[in-house]
Amino acid sequence: MIETERLLLRPPNTSDRSAWTAFLSDPEVTRFIGGPQDEAGAWRNLCLFAGAWSIQGYSNFSVIEKASGRWVGRAGAWFPPGWPGREIGWAFHRDVWGKGYATEAATACLIWAFEELGWTEAIHVIHPENLASIAVAKRIGAVPQASGTEERNLVYVSGKEAFALRQAKGSRREGN
Repeated sequence: MIETERLLLRPPNTSDRSAWTAFLSDPEVTRFIGGPQDEAGAWRNLCLFAGAWSIQGYSNFSVIEKASGRWVGRAGAWFPPGWPGREIGWAFHRDVWGKGYATEAATACLIWAFEELGWTEAIHVIHPENLASIAVAKRIGAVPQASGTEERNLVYVSGKEAFALRQAKGSRREGN
């Protein structure tokens, strides 16, 4: 489990099912991640992410808002066969958009991937029309890669050393 100022990140479990289903049924939320899913599709998606924890030892976390205890999204590591690289991704319920949760969760997941998984870089695969996720990638210091995936998505890259330097600079500014 990872704890940030406002969030708890933990592997998904069966208690997430109704919130996960509501999240994946929203056409606006799922616009850039494959479109809405019915209850059976959402269940399979939950099992996919939960199962990846067993198979790979990592996957997306369920993101829980500490103040309310409710499930608000998912974020974390993703690297299925054929994927263009080790990814840190994020997706959140619409009612928490604009609160900075994606940036907070993505930052925590990058630290975790670099420190616990030993990754030296992480990618972020983003649909070119997903301006909010592009903004998150930029806020966490990711830089565009020269070319995207076959689906013409953009790929941003967060390198371990550049990320650590950015974090250190941010910590020094906060201490002043």
